[in-house]
Amino acid sequence: MNKAELIASMADKSELTKKDAEAALNGFIKSVEEALENGEKVQLVGFGTFEVRQRKAREGRNPRDPEEVIQIPASNAPVFKAGKSLKETVNKK
Repeated sequence: MNKAELIASMADKSELTKKDAEAALNGFIKSVEEALENGEKVQLVGFGTFEVRQRKAREGRNPRDPEEVIQIPASNAPVFKAGKSLKETVNKK
């Protein structure tokens, strides 16, 4: 599902116009980005948690020249951990 399909689905399920659904989705995305940028977690009980994790600096291999060792710098990575309810929904058979 791409963003346009998600907006259409949200509009259908919430009885909003597509324009209002797009504004709501964009607002949600922006709010999550700002919270993560400020070092905060975003927890949606049952759905999941968005957070930032620190990645340590490490050595890697150059894919074009596997014998060449390169240094990969430390970085921050956004992470989503699915909540119990979402996991149960996905695992239903």
